[in-house]
Amino acid sequence: MSGGATAATRLRVSQVVWLAAVVCALFLAVGALLIALDANPDNALVKLVHDVADALDLGVFSLNNGIFTFDGKDAQTKSALANWGLAAIGYLVVGRILERIIRP
Repeated sequence: MSGGATAATRLRVSQVVWLAAVVCALFLAVGALLIALDANPDNALVKLVHDVADALDLGVFSLNNGIFTFDGKDAQTKSALANWGLAAIGYLVVGRILERIIRP
């Protein structure tokens, strides 16, 4: 591969990495928002977003046993906003760092 082709490949890979990080953060943020808005959990789209966000939280930022745990009236909403919000920020930070490392 020539230098130009390598640079172009690295640029595309860095863009894909950043896009993947943004999509992951978006699922987590929308999932937290849907919980905060008390969206119908029986709806197929809401269930899809919750399932994907639950998989993306890596267990560290889970709703039931995450970094932040809350008790009381709005515990699930607070947990979703704090844990999934923090996970979304983490995906964006790590994605940006990886994008900068990969990009020529």
